[in-house]
Amino acid sequence: MDKCNCSVKLRNVCVKDGNNLLLDSVSFQVNHAEILALIGKNGAGKTTLVKTILNRIPYSGEISFFNSKGEIIKNPRIGYVPQKLHFDKNTPLTVLEFFVSSTSNFPIWLGIRKKDKDRTSKILRKFGIIHLINKSIGNLSGGEIQKVLLAFALEPVPDMLVLDEPSSALDRNGVDFLYSLIVKMRKEYHMPVILVSHDFAQIKRYVTSYALIESGKIVEISHIKNFEKSQEINTIFKI
Repeated sequence: MDKCNCSVKLRNVCVKDGNNLLLDSVSFQVNHAEILALIGKNGAGKTTLVKTILNRIPYSGEISFFNSKGEIIKNPRIGYVPQKLHFDKNTPLTVLEFFVSSTSNFPIWLGIRKKDKDRTSKILRKFGIIHLINKSIGNLSGGEIQKVLLAFALEPVPDMLVLDEPSSALDRNGVDFLYSLIVKMRKEYHMPVILVSHDFAQIKRYVTSYALIESGKIVEISHIKNFEKSQEINTIFKI
C-alpha cells in the first residue's frame, strides 16, 4: 500500500452540553507521520475530544482532513482503539470470527472461507497474536483484547489512527511491544496518530509531539523535546 499523506486540522472546535462548554475553541493540527500525545487529567476533555474527532458527538468549528496537496479528504478512514471493549463476556465468538464478520460480507454462519481465514491469519501473525486466532473473545485478557483491537484498527490501513489509553491493561513488555508496533506502522505508512495517555514515562519515547488539555482547552502544544521543560505540565501534574 502507498504511504498515507493524510493530515487533520481542528479549528475553533467547541462542544456544549446544555450550558456547559466541554471543549472551548480547540485548535491544532497533526500532520502525516506525526504521533501526537493528548494528555490531561481525568475530566480535562480528552474523551470528548476523541469522540469529536471521530464525529460521534455534535460540535461547532471545523475539523478537516487533507492530503499533502491541500486537497480535502471527504471520508477519511479512522482506525480507533478504545480504552475498553464493552461486550458480553459469554459471547462464543472467536478472534477469527470477530475479524471475518467485520471484514467480509460472507455470513460466518455459513462457515469461514479459506481465503478469509488466510487473510486473518496473516494479519494476526503480523501483530504477533496468531496464537489467539481460535480463542473466544470473552476469554481474552485486557492486554490481548487491546492487541486484537489494534490489529483490527490497522486493517485495512487507515488514514489516521486514534488510540485511547491503549496500554492501560498491558504489562511492561506488552507496552513496549504495542508502542513499538505503532511507531513501526507510522513509519511504514506515514499515518498521523493521536494517542491519549496520562503516563508520561511511557509515551515520551514514542511520540513526536504533545498537546496538554485542561478544562476543555488546549493550554499547550509542542514538540516532545520540550516536554520535560514544560511549566504547564509541572504546574498541573506537579511533576
